[in-house]
Amino acid sequence: MFIDTATVHIKAGDGGNGNVSFRHEKYIDKGGPDGGDGGKGGDVVFIARENVNTLANFRYNPHIRADHGEKGGKRNKRGKSGDDLEVIVPVGTTVLNAEEQLVADLGQPGSSAVIAKGGDGGFGNAHFKSSRRQAPRVAELGEPGDELELTLELKLVADVGLVGLPNAGKSTFLSVVSNAKPKIANYPFTTLVPNLGVVDHADFNLVIADIPGLIEGASEGKGLGDEFLRHVERTSVLLHLVDATSDTIEQDFETITTEIANHEAIKDKPRVVALTKVDLIDEEVLQLVTETVSKLSLQKVVAISSQAHQNIPALLGELQSVVDADRKERLEAQAEEKAESEGIPVYELAPTVDDWHVTLEDGTYMVRGTKIEKFALRTDKGNYHGLMRLLDIMRRWGVLNELEKLGFEYEQPVTIGKKTFRFDDI
Repeated sequence: MFIDTATVHIKAGDGGNGNVSFRHEKYIDKGGPDGGDGGKGGDVVFIARENVNTLANFRYNPHIRADHGEKGGKRNKRGKSGDDLEVIVPVGTTVLNAEEQLVADLGQPGSSAVIAKGGDGGFGNAHFKSSRRQAPRVAELGEPGDELELTLELKLVADVGLVGLPNAGKSTFLSVVSNAKPKIANYPFTTLVPNLGVVDHADFNLVIADIPGLIEGASEGKGLGDEFLRHVERTSVLLHLVDATSDTIEQDFETITTEIANHEAIKDKPRVVALTKVDLIDEEVLQLVTETVSKLSLQKVVAISSQAHQNIPALLGELQSVVDADRKERLEAQAEEKAESEGIPVYELAPTVDDWHVTLEDGTYMVRGTKIEKFALRTDKGNYHGLMRLLDIMRRWGVLNELEKLGFEYEQPVTIGKKTFRFDDI
């Protein structure tokens, strides 16, 4: 089954907790702390592969979870890290977050992206030993791994996208020029899912996507709607096929033109127009039809017959020239972008992980900052020694001083990142 969208819930592995332990060996008095660190949680990594062509597996198995890290052991033994989870997706998969922002675009075979990062393991008490602190009884909690709900969309990677009304001859054309074997029959909507075909010839090197036929009002959800038009968003050119035997050829042309104009991502793409099934009409009718469509399209129109293999090389040549020009333009843009990035550096005072700030919001004291939030996540609220360590860090960094300026008192709760603490009992 061809499925090109799916919503998935992803959970990277949590980091393992640090361990509190002390050496207890014969003849070794007060052997000191030996609690090991927790292991790191596993990442979730998406990898694009050519042997996968649908998102069906994610539709039926939407929960993706990586392994958690294990707790640290005695004798300074670090907990085992969770294995990274490698998830295979089709080439052309895009990953979007809840705000529909692009998280990853896996448009090349073998391309990969870390979608969710596992949490770091917490430090064991051996980590906190110092000349002043001989027997620390504090260990950190492991950090939680990323937890996300994402939308996956598959966009076929093709050079040419075929568009046209049902029965315009798209599937027949694809079967003639490529190795594709689409279903062909003389009724509307023979093609229910997109098909890919590769034109591998001495003069032509193209990947063509056959998109299910559009009808008037498709952009409003009629018929198959425009749900499959995402598969031509990556293409260099649209090949608009028009049935030369139709009695309403002008209306047919305008219908597809309107639907393309209503799709933001493809409305400005270059188009090549081809009249199909011309072997079924005489020369005078063909000339009249060609003139009519040429006036509507304001560009050259190629008349072809897929069944009779008529004018197929000429059409492929037109397509190849547009694709080559687009490839050249993209390479030049990439080179220019690379050159700009290697130019004169711009120095900015960017925030660092050590930066923090405190606010009073609706009666709640809030502390934000990458590093201080990381310490808070690792602090066990039920461990006296852990709370004392966090309070000491806040005092040394000046966080407590800023809180007190806002009126903070120790019996009041304070929220640091995602966790809320009270310090009145310590």
